[in-house]
Amino acid sequence: MRRNILLVVLCAISVLASGQQVVSLDSCRHMALRNNKEIQQTALAIDKAGYQRKEAAAAYLPQFDLTAGYIYNSRKVSLIKEDQMLPTKSFNPQTGAYDYNLVIDPSTGYPLQVNGQYVPSTVALLPKSGLTYNIHNLMGGALTVTQPIYMGGKITAMNQITDLAQQLAREMRESKIEDVIYNVDAAYWQVVSLCAKQKLARSYVTLVESLDNDVKVMVNEGVATRANQLAVDVKLNEANVDLTKVDNGVTLSRMLLAQLCGLPVNTMMTLADEGRDELNLMLAPSQYNLDEVYDKRHDVRSLELATKIYDQQVKVARSEMMPKLAAVAALHATNPNSYDGFENRFGAAFSVGATLRVPLWHWGGLSSKVKAAQVDARVKRLELDDAKEKIALQISQAAFSYQEAFKTFEATRANLAQADENLRIAGIAFKEGMGTVDEVLAAQTAWLKANSEKIDAEINVQMTHEYLNKVMGNMTY
Repeated sequence: MRRNILLVVLCAISVLASGQQVVSLDSCRHMALRNNKEIQQTALAIDKAGYQRKEAAAAYLPQFDLTAGYIYNSRKVSLIKEDQMLPTKSFNPQTGAYDYNLVIDPSTGYPLQVNGQYVPSTVALLPKSGLTYNIHNLMGGALTVTQPIYMGGKITAMNQITDLAQQLAREMRESKIEDVIYNVDAAYWQVVSLCAKQKLARSYVTLVESLDNDVKVMVNEGVATRANQLAVDVKLNEANVDLTKVDNGVTLSRMLLAQLCGLPVNTMMTLADEGRDELNLMLAPSQYNLDEVYDKRHDVRSLELATKIYDQQVKVARSEMMPKLAAVAALHATNPNSYDGFENRFGAAFSVGATLRVPLWHWGGLSSKVKAAQVDARVKRLELDDAKEKIALQISQAAFSYQEAFKTFEATRANLAQADENLRIAGIAFKEGMGTVDEVLAAQTAWLKANSEKIDAEINVQMTHEYLNKVMGNMTY
């Protein structure tokens, strides 16, 4: 489908450059959809929602993390201040226990005390150097694996939200496409309308010029007055001014259409419906089912998806009040080796476990968060109901507008037939000397007005029909 659209756009642009292309409404739509920046933004929003959906799905799977660090310390660390003398014990067979090896006072036969402290006969030397470690370069790392087991329903709710968000992005893109197409159609039919009025203005100028030539001849023959000549001249000047305004309007409307199609504004396009005397007007449906309309309307579907998203947000808020359980495993290593004498080499170990977090008391903060999310969900539901009520009224107004436009168009066709006949009769009467210049000018003005009203009514039928299709969700593109 995209390839076909691109081919249509390239063909349209290539022939437009040669100035020989007749562009249809469908081609204008394709070019607008291809080049519209807002539609491109909505396409990127869909891509973003897809990435967020993948991100949420990844929360079901175990998380692997690698952590590493390095610290330089300026000094070594010693566990003792100085060399230590530790007393020793020997086994006493008589008591079956270990006794301290103490110096015996020969005069008393009891252990010798100095300053109230017993004096050991043997000691074990604990040197300070043996408990001093080089930690100038401290390195460590850990590879951890975390597997969520139960997160209070938050992971499931987030996956639902991201899935709905992706659907919402698609609906918003379709809604933007409809808006772009409607604007392109309006600009297209505006060009068609002004081209028809341009053709009409030229015909009117030709008509007044013909009358002006006839009056000049009559003035020279003495059967018409100078005042008659001046009246026709004034009307001719007015017709030329109106033609200039219409020419400018056609140019500006073409520039607007080119801009909507994503082309340079100075691109001159010839539209397929410019030279047609009458358009193919289609009848709009007289009956409709509101439930079917709601199913077709992208804005209603967007609100329904938004309502579901807010319902899931309530579950996310409620998950903060639920226990959370996860399994954890880690492989960690340090240098110096903290598992074997702090030698300057790496030492590794692994550990497994589980973490459990149970919210106990947060002074009503978590429950208030849930209630706030519930309020948001109710507000979004009310917005949906209100939108449906407005859509029902919108469809009724669009249907009435279309019926009124169609009846107006039929009336303008009858008025145009009458204006053509009046102009023909006035012209015959004037040539036979039975009518005045003012009567011919009045008939010509009435003929111009009838044609202009018929063009406006025809375009109005086209646009009201397009708008009715839009509000009913029946746009085809």
